[in-house]
Amino acid sequence: MRASRLVSLLLLLQTKGRMTAQALADELEVSVRTIYRDVESLHAAGVPLYGDAGPAGGYQLLDGYRTRLTGLTEQEAESLFLAGLPGPAAELGLGDAVSAAQLKLMAALPSSMRDRAARMAERFHLDAPAWYYDAERAPFLELVADAVWRERLLEVSYRRWQAPEEVTRTLRPLGLVLKAGRWYLVAQGASRISTYRVSQIQAVTVLDESFERPPGFDLAAHWAVSLEDFQARQYTGEAVIRLSARGFESFSSQVLPAVARAAEQSAVDDGEWVRVTIPTESIGHATGMLLRMGGEVEVLAPPELREHVTAAVRRLASIYLQPS
Repeated sequence: MRASRLVSLLLLLQTKGRMTAQALADELEVSVRTIYRDVESLHAAGVPLYGDAGPAGGYQLLDGYRTRLTGLTEQEAESLFLAGLPGPAAELGLGDAVSAAQLKLMAALPSSMRDRAARMAERFHLDAPAWYYDAERAPFLELVADAVWRERLLEVSYRRWQAPEEVTRTLRPLGLVLKAGRWYLVAQGASRISTYRVSQIQAVTVLDESFERPPGFDLAAHWAVSLEDFQARQYTGEAVIRLSARGFESFSSQVLPAVARAAEQSAVDDGEWVRVTIPTESIGHATGMLLRMGGEVEVLAPPELREHVTAAVRRLASIYLQPS
């Protein structure tokens, strides 16, 4: 265990450069005192590692030093072949590069690990898009990805869901995120960092002007916070409904995960029915969602939602109960 940690510490310094003892401790999930002992062990082994004190200090490898620790465990080699998503890589223009890298990695592995890695690729396949959705066309994805990589300003014409629908923006592209088969651009505009659906970009120009990324910007952390904020803004209301036993059983497959979780957590058995409280986006959206359940659901509150569902059912009845 300790040998593995020493290797990890060395590779962290090689890839990230100068790091404080506290940062290393956080990465490796150990105490700062343990980091001090590990650094002493690396010194004793002849690793050219030195540290500077002070607020801007930290540990660093001697310039030009590169470790030759290239060995992979069997599990690590297998996981590398499971991690690749050939579809998204091809969309980014990296399909050939990924294939070439995998071939080189396969050739470098010992024969026993090569066989295990090949079996992993043969037996597991990752399909990112969600069910019932066609793959989105994003004709400008490669251009956007290139601007992200080279830190070049983008001028985009973007179609929004609200007026004015067509807008032009000059953006600092900070990163791309693939979510349920859809590509999203995280970019800094004139005043804040926002998210743009790449398929909604109507035209794009990569400018010659470069930009500096915000200090300490973490794409994964920003995306996680954005998702939480989106869900908090998405659900602005609440509804009390009751479901038949059959309706309750199938409810989670008909709604979004947040609604399904709320239903499960609030479920109260009421004889032949189950009473639940769920979050709602709007009266109109909730009406459409609940009408899909047919006679397996009844709206109890709020009155406005019950009235909308009743009106929709009456309209359907007026159509289907007319003599043919």
